[in-house]
Amino acid sequence: MDIEAILRKEFLEKEDLVRLLGAQGEEMKQLIRKALEVKLERLDNRVHLRGLIELSNVCRKSCLYCGVRRDNDRVTRYTLTEDQVVGCARLAKQLNYGSVAIQSGERNDPEFVAMITRLIHRIKEIDNGSLGITLSLGEQSEETYRRWFEAGAHRYLLRIESSDEELYYRIHPRDERHDFHRRLDCIDTLLSLGYQTGTGVMVGLPFQTLDNLANDLLFFRRKDVAMVGMGPYIPHPDTPLYPYADQIPSVEDRMNLTLKMIAILRLMMPEINMVAATANQTIDPLGREKAIQAGANVIMPNLTPNEYREDYLIYPDKACVSDKPEECFSCLDIRMRAIGHEILYNEWGDSVAFTKKM
Repeated sequence: MDIEAILRKEFLEKEDLVRLLGAQGEEMKQLIRKALEVKLERLDNRVHLRGLIELSNVCRKSCLYCGVRRDNDRVTRYTLTEDQVVGCARLAKQLNYGSVAIQSGERNDPEFVAMITRLIHRIKEIDNGSLGITLSLGEQSEETYRRWFEAGAHRYLLRIESSDEELYYRIHPRDERHDFHRRLDCIDTLLSLGYQTGTGVMVGLPFQTLDNLANDLLFFRRKDVAMVGMGPYIPHPDTPLYPYADQIPSVEDRMNLTLKMIAILRLMMPEINMVAATANQTIDPLGREKAIQAGANVIMPNLTPNEYREDYLIYPDKACVSDKPEECFSCLDIRMRAIGHEILYNEWGDSVAFTKKM
């Protein structure tokens, strides 16, 4: 079936997804144009902001692709103080960001759980609770997820990284700390508790096929998630997966694959939130703009104090590490206007799909 016929379909099947993922040249441009058209029709040209706070690079996991994995002894470990995190949230409010996103290496000890609970309460005290709170803190117990939800967090991002169990265990150790089914259970728990639940995958991994990526897209639709974050895989030299870097697609092909994943998912789930990941800009100076034009509608500017950003490098050469938050504020506004979009300030930017479902 030709691309035009597929793009006219109301419901995409797996074979359609594989065909679209393989699109090149003018066919890829058609796909991107259609995704942007759907986004503007079902949503609008607004871009939502999540002020990113990288709380800590201390992690109990040893994921094979991650620069801050537990077993990497070349990393200087840090954890922001609670006052520093609240200071970042106050800065988000000053910059008119409607939401913050707290991200961290994974911990689930009682001290960590209690700290996050206190931070949620303190952030909710800023301007009468006007800031939305997204968490991305890995696998936790149902009790912990409920505790944080009741404290005031309402969005949670837990990326599956690959929905294929075999591929999952090629990028994670197969041990008690890295359990594919445990991760699936956590996503289901988040959904059941009422979080606006997000997940996502890396694109262009070693051993990954178009069939894997098509199944990832079907996984997002089957789980009926509210948001998705996808970005290109960027090899880190201090990780066990790095020796396979010669087996991955080129930088250009990884970027294009990521854009096609975003565009196809916008057709499949037209009203969810999708992040234009910083990894896109890391491998392409216009990567975030291209992601927005392919169907994404969320950007996460970094609010982490600059002196800690070099230590939170899941992948190397991360974009915007040296930029000050005030610089990102004006830069993003200009860059979005240049592509016919505008930033929506002082709004939580909830998923339209989730709001309708609720």
